[in-house]
Amino acid sequence: MASFEQVAAGFWHPEIEHLRLPPLTDELVVDTERQIGVTLPLDLLHLLRIQNGGVIADTWDAYPADTNFYANNHVPFEHLYGVGPAGQAATMTLLDTPYLVLEWELPSPVVLLSGQGHYWVGLDYRDCGPQGEPSVVWIDNEMNHELPLVPDFRAFVEHLTASGAFPE
Repeated sequence: MASFEQVAAGFWHPEIEHLRLPPLTDELVVDTERQIGVTLPLDLLHLLRIQNGGVIADTWDAYPADTNFYANNHVPFEHLYGVGPAGQAATMTLLDTPYLVLEWELPSPVVLLSGQGHYWVGLDYRDCGPQGEPSVVWIDNEMNHELPLVPDFRAFVEHLTASGAFPE
C-alpha cells in the first residue's frame, strides 16, 4: 500500500489529454459543491488541483475488491472526472452526477468519480450526510449490485494499484 502522497505524485497519466479540464479554482469548487449539494473530500480536491480530471496512470488504475461483474479481484479506476460545466459532449465532470443519477437510476446522494454507465465508482453520502466524509462505493448498474469499497477517499487512493497486477 502506497501513501497518499506517493500516489498523488504520479497519479495522472502524463500523456493522455482525455477528460482533462482547465485548472481547478476555488470558485469552481464552491460552485460545484453548491450545485451538487455536498462537501467534496479535501484529498479529492488535492488531486484535482494537480490536474483537473483525466486518465489515471497505469500504476494506479484499479482498486482491489471482492468478486463483481467486472472482475474476480478488482474494479477499474481508469479515469477521474474533473470539475467543470455539466452537459458537455466532449467530457464528463462531477457536475454531470445529478443527470447521470437520474438517467441510470443510481442511489442518491452519490457523486460519481469514474465510470461509463454500466458501472461507476462514486462517493457515497447516504450514511454521512452532505457535509460528512463519504465512503467510496462500486455501483454495478448492469447487475443492480453495490460493493462498498472503503470508508473514505484517502484510503481508496492509498489502495489503488495497477490493473496489470491482477491475474486474468
